This record gives sequence, C-alpha cells and structure tokens, in this order.
Amino acid sequence: MKKSFLWICLVTLFVACTGNQIDKSEPVNLIFDTDLGPDYDDVGAMTLMHALADSGQVNILATLSSNKDERVVPCIEVLNTYFKRPNIPVGAPKSEGGVSLTSWHKVKWTEALPANYPHKTAKTSDAPDAAKVYRQVLSAQPDNSVVICTVGFFTNLKDLLLTEGDEYSPLSGRELVAKKVKRLVSMAAGFPEGREFNVYCDTPASQVVFEQWPTEIVFSGFEIGKAILTGKKVIQMDVEKSPVKEAYSLCLAEGDFEGRMSWDQTAVLVAIKGYEPYYSIERGTVRVVNEKGANDWTPSEQGKHIRLIEKVPATEMATIIENYMLHQPM
Repeated sequence: MKKSFLWICLVTLFVACTGNQIDKSEPVNLIFDTDLGPDYDDVGAMTLMHALADSGQVNILATLSSNKDERVVPCIEVLNTYFKRPNIPVGAPKSEGGVSLTSWHKVKWTEALPANYPHKTAKTSDAPDAAKVYRQVLSAQPDNSVVICTVGFFTNLKDLLLTEGDEYSPLSGRELVAKKVKRLVSMAAGFPEGREFNVYCDTPASQVVFEQWPTEIVFSGFEIGKAILTGKKVIQMDVEKSPVKEAYSLCLAEGDFEGRMSWDQTAVLVAIKGYEPYYSIERGTVRVVNEKGANDWTPSEQGKHIRLIEKVPATEMATIIENYMLHQPM
C-alpha cells in the first residue's frame, strides 16, 4: 500500500512539474482560428473542441475565421449553436490580402449547413474584425493564460501582431500576445521541409508570424494528420439533424471511403490536452524559404518552435480522435 501511495505521489509530482504540458487542474482558455471551408476536417476539429469543452477541459473564448469566404462564419456559428454555445464571439479578416476559398467538393457542404441549421451571422463579411476580437478577448484574460489554436491561414495572427493600442489595451499586438498568450498551436508546415496549404495560401502572413510571434509555437505538420483517417463512424451515427454527420456524409460519399485526413483535429487535441502521451517533440525553428510558401526546419534546443513527432500509431490516434468526433450536445 505504501509503495502504491508513493508511486501516485511521484506521478502527480511529475505531471505538476512538467513545463511542456498544459495544467490539467484548470480548463484551457482557448481561441480557435480556422479556415473552415476548403476542407472539412475543421468540422471534426470543432466537434473535438466542443466535446472537451463539455467535459470541462477547455473554455472556448472565440472562434474566428481566417478565410474570407462568405459561408465560413455561418458554418462556424452552425457548429457552435449545435453544441449549445451560440454566443461564442466570431470574427473574420478585414485587412487587404488574405484568402477567400470555398469548398472544393462537388457537394457544397458549406452551403448545406447554413441552409439547414440555425446561425446568427448571414455572411462572413458581416462578422467583426478578427484582430479586434483577438484584442478584446486577450485583454480581458489573465497574463500568460491563453492558448491559441490555428488550423488555417495566418492572416488574423499577422493582423493581430501589427495592431496598435486601442480601447481594449494600450499595448501593441505583439506586446499583448507576449503578455497574455501561453502558446500558439498550429496545424501548418511540413517537416523536415515541405510546402503546406495553410502556409502558402497567405505566404506573407505566415512569414510574419513565424518570424515575429513572441511565444512558442507548436506545429502539427502535414505529415502528422495525413495518416490519421476519421469520419466513417461519424456518418454511421444514429442521430438526426447533425451538421457534423451531414458534412462528413456529403463529403465522404465523394470518394474518401476510408475516412478523411485529420490534420486539424491533431492541433486541437494538443492545444487542449498537451502532446503527451500522443506525440514526441523536437525543438527548433521553422522558416518560410520562398514566396511560394515552402518551409524548412532547423533543430535547435534554443528554438521557439516545436514540431510534433508521431509516437502513438496513426490507427490508434484515429480511434482516439474519432471517439471525440462522435460526441453529441449535452
């Protein structure tokens, strides 16, 4: 009995002292930034996020679109409303440049969801400026307490860094991030090198964020989610009027019969629960190396960037992730 008690104490002490993992005693304060639309793994990522919110592991502060397409914010609100959180703040880019991309699937699921489910905002351009939402939300949070998870373009984060003091805070965007943000977790880039969608769609923004972001950035690279296929169990759920099931049913029917790659879900999982026991890590620096958005990676113990390395096999990660994707509103 004494040995068992000693072991429990040692494990508890290890978890408490491990600085690379998120404190499980309090819910993670999360801002979620997505390009939802070109692909539909964002739907799975938002479902996972809401499932962990329902279990008390995360407090969702805002859900922002990095995509200017007019259907994105309505789809975000559809999912927030479905999971009983219709009042989560939303926002979208207002700066010049950036990207507007709709679904590349034959059936436009981004049209089907707003047509069939409730939401408040008619179109993305009606949403507030995402950079302003970031500033308002961050300024109200305790120092070093917010995790940002981006699974899309870096447009909003670039815009945030370049902001000046305003009615919410006298700090510049970079100063505000340094004061309030604990870490940024991003589904982006390829390792040890690559040219990945979220990076090259807004290459100038990616370059600004990679070079100027003041906190550590954890990268779930293209290779991490590529092998994790989910969605088959989602479309088999015995539920009616589910936007999650509908999005996956419409898209998987077009040919992704074994499931869809789960890039975005991995980033949300790590942002909320930490990378252990799912992944190993390597610290270093990611650079955007040309105007086409290619990146490289330089390992360094002093680097502010961290890349995930597979530890749990992809098939097991698929089961873990899809179980969260089966979650229904409380």
